[in-house]
Amino acid sequence: MKFCQLCAGPITHHIPAGDDKLRYCCLTCDIVFYQNPNNIVGTIPVSGSKVLLCRRAIQPRAGLWTLPAGFMENGETTWQGAIRETQEEAGASVTLEPDSLYTVFNLPNINQVYLFFRAKLDGLDFAPGAESLEVKLFSEQEIPWDEIAFAVVKTTLQQFFRDHKTNHFPVRMYDVAYSPERRTAITVISESM
Repeated sequence: MKFCQLCAGPITHHIPAGDDKLRYCCLTCDIVFYQNPNNIVGTIPVSGSKVLLCRRAIQPRAGLWTLPAGFMENGETTWQGAIRETQEEAGASVTLEPDSLYTVFNLPNINQVYLFFRAKLDGLDFAPGAESLEVKLFSEQEIPWDEIAFAVVKTTLQQFFRDHKTNHFPVRMYDVAYSPERRTAITVISESM
């Protein structure tokens, strides 16, 4: 960022008065441009004992499988974003119950928070969206575990199938740290319920 979006004045990167973090600040109008974590919302779309997954058509991790999820848009709730992403990526209509929040992943190293909601497929009418090569229902044994795109998705799926056996789905929160020496990018370092 070099110029202010409001007055076109020059931007500096410094700690503003009363703050303790580096921020982009306009020297002309004194506005501070805050950069905050991105929220990624998605669903675990279920039909019976099977979960709907999408094969990614885009980077990162194109060609690998994931749950339908993506960045929240301004003006929408987490529920609305998760439902929208499921429709966009999997062409699927889902229903979320009031207690459907399932996993939360805090990734402070990359400024992201993931929220996955358990969802019931409203029918078996689904099709790949622009960001998906294909969508398919998988039982636990059928999931291509070595082809899951992201560790947060793999962890969510593994926990979901464990909980599915007992029909008890507590909300789980994970703190995740980036591991530069591992090519898989992240490692779960804590869990709380």
